[in-house]
Amino acid sequence: MASQHIALTILGCASLLAQPPSLPKAPTDVKPGSIAYEDIAYPYPVSTLPLTLYGQDVRMAYMDVPPAAAPNGRTVVLLHGMNFGGFYFAGVIDVLRKEGFRVVVPDQIGFGRSSKPIIAYKFHDMAANTRKLLQTLGVNSAVIVGHSMGGMLAARFSASYPEMTERTVIYNPIGLTDIRYERPWRTAEEAYKATMAQTADQTYQGMYATIRRYFPGPNSWKPEYENYVRILYAPTLSSEWPRLAMVRAIYQQMPYLDPVVYDWPKIKSRTLVFGGEIDTPTFAAEAKHIADTIPKGELKLLPGLGHVPHIEAPDLFYRELLKFLKS
Repeated sequence: MASQHIALTILGCASLLAQPPSLPKAPTDVKPGSIAYEDIAYPYPVSTLPLTLYGQDVRMAYMDVPPAAAPNGRTVVLLHGMNFGGFYFAGVIDVLRKEGFRVVVPDQIGFGRSSKPIIAYKFHDMAANTRKLLQTLGVNSAVIVGHSMGGMLAARFSASYPEMTERTVIYNPIGLTDIRYERPWRTAEEAYKATMAQTADQTYQGMYATIRRYFPGPNSWKPEYENYVRILYAPTLSSEWPRLAMVRAIYQQMPYLDPVVYDWPKIKSRTLVFGGEIDTPTFAAEAKHIADTIPKGELKLLPGLGHVPHIEAPDLFYRELLKFLKS
């Protein structure tokens, strides 16, 4: 079910306290990492946009990458997933800019190199922040591409700001159903306490299990994918981890509190619902439902691929994305 998929994205889940012996123990060579991801390499220079949210001054990090070929006059915005920041779009950025696109990649507030305030996290705010960023950069219209949690944000942005949305790509989204009627409410305080009660091994194993499930094919997992686990784990060794743990506990409530299933019929742009067909057992059927619900929706599933095709099978992902953008 979609609710099970949502649960897999949440770190610190109490059900991960007892892990199978096959899951690795926490590595001893990981150094404490900055909760601002300052020690994570980003593929292009990162700038910041000052914002004020709920009375707090914050900064939204972003990459604004110019075309590497003759400019085609179009901009693509890449919206990251819940367990990532803009850094994991490096290959996608390179392919798009070589095709003449300008590429804007924000780290949403609470993620990546952006500020980590303890505030209410909502897709409406994220969409408004992204809109302000585009306005500041002089971008009047863009292709909105959102992966995972970013797929939910892409739906909210496109439904809220149709005048700024040239096309939409909802890529392996979470939030496929309104899960308020599928599982009980869990407060941020409960989630935070469960996270902070874990041992280092339990924390690492929970994160490992989450990333491992993004690659469900029998031969899809590669040892280098564990680098994404290590990126998630390093901040847990920092003295600032309690702040990030609470921020995570709050924003992980968004799929429950702020469903986007009612946004899909309101999206006016031509929209591609796209991604790995075996992301979850029910993903293919649920993705078809999204495409059928969006007035100008189209569906393209990639057989044998999971939650992050641009990492698992980049050439196939790029081919299908460009086909839609250029058609």
